[in-house]
Parts: sequence; C-alpha cells; structure tokens
Amino acid sequence: MSTVAAVILFIGVTAYTIFGGADFGAGFWDLVAGGTDRGDHPRRVIDHSIGPVWEANHVWLIFCFVVLWTCFPDAYASITLTLFVPLAIAALGIVLRGSGFAFRHAVLRTSERRAFGALFATSSVLVPYCLGAVAGGIASGRVPAGGEAGDPLDGWVNPTSTLGGVMAVTVGAFLAATYLVWDARRIDDAPMVEYFRRRAVGAAVVAGVVAFAGIFVLRADAEYLFHGLTSRALPLVILSALCGLTALVLLFRAVHRGARLAAVGAVASIVVGWGVAQWEYILPQTLTVDEAAAPSGTIGAVIVATVLAVLFIFPAFGLLYRLDQKGVFPEAGADGTEDLEDDD
Repeated sequence: MSTVAAVILFIGVTAYTIFGGADFGAGFWDLVAGGTDRGDHPRRVIDHSIGPVWEANHVWLIFCFVVLWTCFPDAYASITLTLFVPLAIAALGIVLRGSGFAFRHAVLRTSERRAFGALFATSSVLVPYCLGAVAGGIASGRVPAGGEAGDPLDGWVNPTSTLGGVMAVTVGAFLAATYLVWDARRIDDAPMVEYFRRRAVGAAVVAGVVAFAGIFVLRADAEYLFHGLTSRALPLVILSALCGLTALVLLFRAVHRGARLAAVGAVASIVVGWGVAQWEYILPQTLTVDEAAAPSGTIGAVIVATVLAVLFIFPAFGLLYRLDQKGVFPEAGADGTEDLEDDD
C-alpha cells in the first residue's frame, strides 16, 4: 500500500508541475512584458488565459502536502523542519501573488495597478524557484530521516537546489508560453500568437541548456539521483528529451497543434523520472518508502479518499478547464471600467 501512496503523491506532484508551473510561468511573462503601454496587450492575453483557473491549480499543491503528511509523516516532518525557510517563502509568495493578481484588477489608479502587478509577477518567479529548491534539497539527500532537522541553509542553498529552482522557473516559462500560443490562437489574436511563439522557442532552448548543465551538477552533487536517472529512469529522460525537441520543432515551424501536448510530455516525463530515479527512497539513501509509511489503515483511507476525488472532484476540474478553453468565462477584470485617475 505504501507504493500506491507514493504513486499517488507523485501523480499530484506531476499535476502541480504541469498546471501550477504554467500558472507561475504566465506570471514570469507578465514580469518581462515591458512597461504599461508595451506590456498591456500580452498582459491582457495572460489574464484571459489564467483568470478562470489560477486559484484551482493550487489545489494540487495542497493535495501533495496532505498525502505526504498523512501517508509519510516522518518524511514530512524532516522535510518541513529542514526546508522551512523556502517553504515559508513559497507560502507567503503564493498569498502575495494571489493578492496582487486580484487587486490589480480592482484598483483604479495606474500606479496601484503597477504595484500589484509587480507583486504578482515577482512572486510568480520567487515561488517556483523556492519549490524547485525544496525538490533539489530532497533529491540531493540533504534531508535526514527520523523527523529530524537538517541544515536549514545547506538544505536549499546548494548546487542541486539552485538547479531545481532555475529549472522550475524555466520549465514554467516554457509551459506557459506554449499554452499562451494556443490561447492567443483560440481568440484569433495573430500578433500575440507570434509574440508567445517566439518566447516559447526561446524558453525551450534555455530549459534544454539548463537541463544539459544539470547533468554535470547532479553528477557532482547528487550521485544517487544521477545514477538513477542514467539507469532505471533513463527511458523517461530520453522520452522527455524527445518530447521537448518535438515541441521546439513544432513551435519553430509555427505548427501549433501538438506543441502543447509535446511540452506537457517533456515536463511530465522528467518529473516522473525523478520519482523513478530515487525509488525506493522517499528521502534518498536515508528513508525508504516502506520505512516512512504510515499504518496501512491510514494509507487505505487516503487511497479511498483519492478514488472518491477521482470520481467526483476531478471531473469538476476537467469541466472547469474545458469551459475555459471554450471561452465561456469572461476575462479576469473585464468589467468595462476605465482608469478614473492616472498618476502618470
């Protein structure tokens, strides 16, 4: 049963990476869109794309924490005690990000909109970096077993954590730009299709370079993970590379159909590959999945709850995303009000 719980946990991690990562990536493109006039058009497309779903995407993060806490309490204790700094920064960033996104559509002054927009955008970079750093600290074996605290600084300020943070930001930007190409095409906005296509190509190249450099980082700093990725998880690494290359080629040739699916495949494969590479450890070389598992009755209850969620909650998510893709929901903040006061 512990294996089933671990699979459920990694399904949640993968889903959050795909949906939440793209959500954060949209904030990255908001950050670099330019000034008020230059960045207005792409920011409107971003708002139109993420407005109906940005809050729902964080349900996956809550799901992951609940499963980890309930099914693997010792691992949860060690992770939160060792990595409380980046986790606290990420939690605060998620709150500030949501506040910035909501309030920038509610305030009337241009200066206030800029301030809240900057809060939304900068938090969209800070949060995925911290979560990636947490993943790097776990993967590199810096979290001890037994519910004990490791080094609170070295746990997330190290080469593998830096790699994880940078990868989280670049992968999110790649996913978001690829999704935004599709969304801009869906609303017949040809200039924005080209705008985000170019950025998706650039992000794909940067993500590929970071991933290649990561080979040398992991070899030097996370040997167990490196050996797992180059042995039992190698097929998934190859699949990720092929999907990423396919997405890049399709985007470069402006063949938009299929690019989004290839991008998702590239990201999902490498996240699942991480789980396969460090199996059978939940904390590499210190705590196995079986050793960390809660009593079978507890895990059984979580499995039953997950099945019920698949039957009753996941279809609601599917309907939400489907209605969003059909353009049923209005653009976030599209209430027809104009700026009543401009501080410029």
